[in-house]
Amino acid sequence: MIKLKPFVIVSAILFVVTLMIPTLLVLPFSEEKVSGKLGEQESSEPSAEEPAGPAVEVSVYRTALESVETLELDNYVAGVVASEMPAAFELEALKAQALTARTYIIRHMLSPEKLEVPDGALVTDTVQHQVYKSEEELRKIWGADYDWKMEKIKKAVKETSGQVLTYNGEPIDATFFSTSNGYTENAEAVWQGSLPYLKSVESPWDVDSKEFKGEKVVTVSEFEQLLGVKIGSGTEIGKVIEKTSSNRVSKVDFSGKVLTGVDIREKLGLRSTDFDWKRKGNEIIITTRGNGHGVGMSQYGANGMAAEGKSYVDIVKHYYKGTEVVSSESVLTKVTAKK
Repeated sequence: MIKLKPFVIVSAILFVVTLMIPTLLVLPFSEEKVSGKLGEQESSEPSAEEPAGPAVEVSVYRTALESVETLELDNYVAGVVASEMPAAFELEALKAQALTARTYIIRHMLSPEKLEVPDGALVTDTVQHQVYKSEEELRKIWGADYDWKMEKIKKAVKETSGQVLTYNGEPIDATFFSTSNGYTENAEAVWQGSLPYLKSVESPWDVDSKEFKGEKVVTVSEFEQLLGVKIGSGTEIGKVIEKTSSNRVSKVDFSGKVLTGVDIREKLGLRSTDFDWKRKGNEIIITTRGNGHGVGMSQYGANGMAAEGKSYVDIVKHYYKGTEVVSSESVLTKVTAKK
């Protein structure tokens, strides 16, 4: 057996280590994506892999449980989308809904006006703000359909993550509703004050919605009691004296007492302010077109646009005029700075 001298062995070891060092340094980074430009991001769009901006949490008052649940922003958005829009809708429509849900809550976080909610909560889980349900609740509701529905909704949230809808650089009041009568409504026709991005636009896709046409029957006495009017025994039930630009009822004159269409809808529990009625014996049959207040994005309209190949950006820009979809990073920084 040939014996090697000590300095020969040391030299050999040093030679092998020298060869291995570059490999050891490269291995930890071998799975990173190549951008093609040193020190530059591959795209200016917010990353779908990781939400832009600082981590933000939402505290939701769970009405049924009478407790506050705190969760990460996009987990909250997913729970809202799952509760507010059918998972069977087109992906681009779900993405538009995710964007409106995120914009709504971020705008509220930045607003100096605080909602009347229990201590420790930012919003409730009801229609008063945005309906939210946890994954546990959704499992019970969806049953065997839970996996595919939740996967689709999380995909919609992920593909809009880090994005917000703005007008003149500020998050908008991203209101939405189920179904229009063919047109959305101006904000000032429903609430006090107008907003430049909440103006009436055409929404022809809604006609195909199962929610488009509705009917409600009330007795004459119920009608009079709920509205605080007297209609007598004649066939005329008030006189419509004004309509909005979207053909919804604005004002009705009941022998000198004038009620707004919004008042009538709320007091009678109607789907829409686009209604007409007729008397049949001791009953009044009310027919409505559309479902909801009519301001902002029509959900069924959004789904109709998506079915025609429109993107979620196309959808929100149609329903919210003059708005832009931008990164939420700077906006979320303002939110964390307030805490």
